[in-house]
Amino acid sequence: MTAVVFVHGTGVREPAFSALVGRVTAGLAAQRAGLDVVPYDWGAAHGATLAAGGASLPPRSGTTRGPGGGPAGVDPGDETTAGWAVLYDDPYAELASAAATSGPAAERPPGTVPPQQRIRAQLTALAARGDAPGAEVGPGLARAATDLAAHPLLGPAADALDPADLAVVAARSLTARLIADALDADSPLVPVGVTRDAVADRIAEALGAPPRGSERGLRSYLLRSAGAMAARAVERRRRALTEAAHPAAGDILRYLSRGAAFRDGLRALLAGLEPPVAVVGHSLGGIIALDTLISAPLPQVGLLVTAGSQGPFLYESGSLPSLEHPAPLPPHVPAWLNLYDPRDLLGYLGAELFPGRVTDVPVDSGQPFPAAHSAYWTNPTVYRHIVDHLP
Repeated sequence: MTAVVFVHGTGVREPAFSALVGRVTAGLAAQRAGLDVVPYDWGAAHGATLAAGGASLPPRSGTTRGPGGGPAGVDPGDETTAGWAVLYDDPYAELASAAATSGPAAERPPGTVPPQQRIRAQLTALAARGDAPGAEVGPGLARAATDLAAHPLLGPAADALDPADLAVVAARSLTARLIADALDADSPLVPVGVTRDAVADRIAEALGAPPRGSERGLRSYLLRSAGAMAARAVERRRRALTEAAHPAAGDILRYLSRGAAFRDGLRALLAGLEPPVAVVGHSLGGIIALDTLISAPLPQVGLLVTAGSQGPFLYESGSLPSLEHPAPLPPHVPAWLNLYDPRDLLGYLGAELFPGRVTDVPVDSGQPFPAAHSAYWTNPTVYRHIVDHLP
């Protein structure tokens, strides 16, 4: 009977571990009967824990700790910050919200300049000034202004808003685009909020808005609306990032600093099994399996399967504990099937790094990242490829 040792990825603990093993067992059984699935629960034995009950974790979004350690209050700027987060993701989001409220075009008195013609002329004039008005945020203002002047949402938004409101919305769009470009370029010098707001105000005034401090009316409301829409998502994201140290990111750090225990546990499990044996690892589980099989021969194992694996990337970047580039894969490492979802940003390729030793196979879950990284074990194609390669 072929034994399939399943090595889970980061952050998996009970009851999720049992549910995952059950799903893997059922998925393999649907393709081939008689397989013995043997789970390796390294998370319970060696995974990260918060030994002091989470004392190192910051408070939840929008709160500060009082003298006794409890929440002291809510940050009044949190919704504004969340609104800017929406704009960094889509600089035209606020413009689209305004355009959605636009009704049928109203008849205008003869000789009246249409609002969209006015704002396009102002944007063209702003572009002619070059990047200087947004220099503190980053380059590209002239191009961003030219693009915005030609954007199809500008006309409907101009019909929906008064000129001053439109100027502020357009200024925030331009400012957000400059910062989004900086983020896309992995710039280590993203401006603080005070600088960002000063640039947005300067651009707004250049587009015809009154000076900051004037009644903002709808202009403030639009950004608050964007913030309100994003507040829950931002809270979840910030909380997830805060708690990522336990256990998911903590598992990775613990393995890279104290990985011998992880590998010793898997080696002992494999040594006690009768051949043929296949080892299937997801994410960090694939790294643990690869390191274990590189470190010493385990003749029982005839196949290594990794899914959503960072092993090839760690090897190429000089970070894989068991093997440093350009050293070749040792001859005793078994055949290696590497499954990756093209949309999974945590799945890497090994065939070019280890010619003739690794078979890279794409499996499409139809999910975007990060969902794609957790969708391998609900994908029947994954199990078909595993079973087709079993010893």
